[in-house]
Amino acid sequence: MTNVSKWMSWEGGIDLVAVTSPDLQMPNVIIHLASMVNTPVGNAASGMILWQPDPNAMPAVMGFVSTDETVGKYFGPNIFADTPFEQAPVLMATFDIKIDADKAVSKCVVNGYTFEVEMSDFAAPCLINREPSAMPPFYQRGVEIHAREVSLKVNGEVINIIVPLVGITGGPASVVSPNGVYAR
Repeated sequence: MTNVSKWMSWEGGIDLVAVTSPDLQMPNVIIHLASMVNTPVGNAASGMILWQPDPNAMPAVMGFVSTDETVGKYFGPNIFADTPFEQAPVLMATFDIKIDADKAVSKCVVNGYTFEVEMSDFAAPCLINREPSAMPPFYQRGVEIHAREVSLKVNGEVINIIVPLVGITGGPASVVSPNGVYAR
């Protein structure tokens, strides 16, 4: 039996990992958001964003986003320890996430940027059960629905993205996740 000491759960998740050029080896777009994230220190709409429009420059936005600073500060040292996100800053943000049977839409406003993701053409829901790996170093359980159609706007501008088959969590790079848990 595995003892769990650090965990987070969510509902209403929209997750996108993408690149803006086929030459890139690492994603320069990560938008993982949830309408509610539950942690041992509190509950709040939260997630993480990486937006690096120029892959040769520092990211324009990178960090854990939340409506509650205490919840946002929990993610790095407790869930994402031993990853590049362990020391990521917490950025206060606003969220608007709507998910229905045909479409999922999220809007996150943070640090002067507005990120809008729209997903559709859903596959059947799947129950996931992933063991820890080098990335990510935590257990994953939950429901994922692969979105085969995805669009991204940043500050109202449509961004051309390429969505890889596999994202940073080991599953599809564009999913709606009605609920789930990460645990260490």
